[in-house]
Formats: sequence, structure tokens, C-alpha cells
Amino acid sequence: MVVISYLSRLSDIISKHTPPGLILGTSAAFLSSGQYLQPWHAEFFGTLLMIFLTFSPGKWIGANSTSVAWASHAVGVVASDYLAGGPHVNPAVSVAMFSLGRCDYTEMYVRICASMAGGLVAFPLFLFFSESAGLVSLGGPEYSASDEKDDFSAAFLNEFFAFFCLIVMIYVLNFELNFGKYHYWIKQPLTAIGIRYLIEVFGLTGPAMNPMLGTAWAVFASGKATFPEGSEHYFVYWLAPFAAALVASFGYAVYSGSTYFGKKLPFGPIKAVAKPSAPPTEEKEKKKKGSKKD
Repeated sequence: MVVISYLSRLSDIISKHTPPGLILGTSAAFLSSGQYLQPWHAEFFGTLLMIFLTFSPGKWIGANSTSVAWASHAVGVVASDYLAGGPHVNPAVSVAMFSLGRCDYTEMYVRICASMAGGLVAFPLFLFFSESAGLVSLGGPEYSASDEKDDFSAAFLNEFFAFFCLIVMIYVLNFELNFGKYHYWIKQPLTAIGIRYLIEVFGLTGPAMNPMLGTAWAVFASGKATFPEGSEHYFVYWLAPFAAALVASFGYAVYSGSTYFGKKLPFGPIKAVAKPSAPPTEEKEKKKKGSKKD
């Protein structure tokens, strides 16, 4: 009985101080006999780096200088992506990539779980860091109803269009443009500038442009080891970016001729597709025939 009582107290302590969903998020790393362990690591540590390096500008770095804050944010976006190996660090991006066949369902699920686990760990961890170093605490995206008549439609549209712009920018810079030898080092700073611009434009809800950030911050800010109870939170920070991801991905599939959830669309592509060149042997035969006629 003593052992059982001790275990009961221990589990109570752990549950009070462990972010909700952390155990489930961590266990996803071992799905399919660990086949997706590498993507899980990339998402988990990439999320930690992303929050540390992109939330500190304006708080710990460049608090009194907008230009310094923008520059440090851009460096943070590039550094976190490069050091973690190019993770999604965003459940809505993972859904978008799955819809276009860029990853399978299990990989999408693992990436979402890992990014959530990273976010749930990041905010408490960096609070401890900021308090130890005497720094200003980090903030996060949030939205409060303006009055009783607020139906959260404005907040929904704000997150929808913020993420829609983000994912379109990702598609253009990653799938359509090619900067040659220095592609990564050009497109990634452009991504950082674009993200910073969207943060300034869509400030009503933060914006999060990322379900993980919205929920991880809400869990931390509440001071409770529970997920947000109101459906409004999920309506704004999950449904809106997921809807934007699916709409933008559908548009890109029509434009590029990509499959959409594994199905070829009955229309498109709008994008000009280069005709395959004739095999070398065929070209030689044509030349021979032409020379004989001459």
C-alpha cells in the first residue's frame, strides 16, 4: 500500500507539472518501428530552436530597435531551419504537404506530434531561462473577444489569410523559383522577411500562423497543465490555418498539375509544362534521314 500511495502522489505531481499531450507527442517518435524518428527529431528540436530564435527578437534582442528586431528575427528563421534540417515546425504546413503528396499520412502525424511536443516544452523552458538570466519573459499569440457579440469571425479570417499568404509564399519560394547555387541562402531570408511582414500586417490574433504556437502558448499562459477549454481557440488557431492550407494546396495543385490527396484533378495544370525532349537516339535518326535526303 505504501508503494501504491507513493506512486499515486508521484503521478499527481508529474501530471500537474507536465504539459498535456507531451507523453503522447513523444511516443509518436516510435511509430512504424522508429521509421520516422529522424523527422520527429527534426520537428521537436527545430521547434525549440524556432521559438528560441524567433520569439526573442523584440524581447531579448532589439527591444528598442525595430530594424535590429527584424534582422535578428530573419537570422533566427534561417538558423533554426538550417540547424534542424528544414523541418515544418507547423502542423498546418504538414497538412498542406500531405495534401500534395510531399509526405505520407504517418509522417504528417509524427511531424505534428513532434512540433506540438516541442512547443509545449519550449515556453516553460525559456521562461526558466529568462528568469535565471533576468530577461523579459517571451510572449505569444492570443486573442480575446472584444465583447459578448464577438463571434470570432474576424479572428478566424485573420488567421486564415495570414496562413494562406504564408503557405503561398512557401510554395513559390520552394517549388517555383530557383535561385541556382545559392537557392537556400536566398529563399530562406526572403521567407524570414515575408513572415515578419505578415506578423506586422495580421496582428489581430498575434498572428500565430501556426496551430502549435497558438495552443502551446495558451497552455503555458493559462498556468494550468490543460489544453484550452473553449472551442473558439481551436476555431481560430486550428481550423482557420488548416482550411487555408487546404484551399491554397488545392489552388497550387490546379496550377502545377500536382495530385491532391493522391487524386489527379480533372482540370489543370495552368502552369506551362515543358514538352519532353526527344531521346538522343531519335534525334540522331532524324539527322541521318535529313542528311540522306540532302
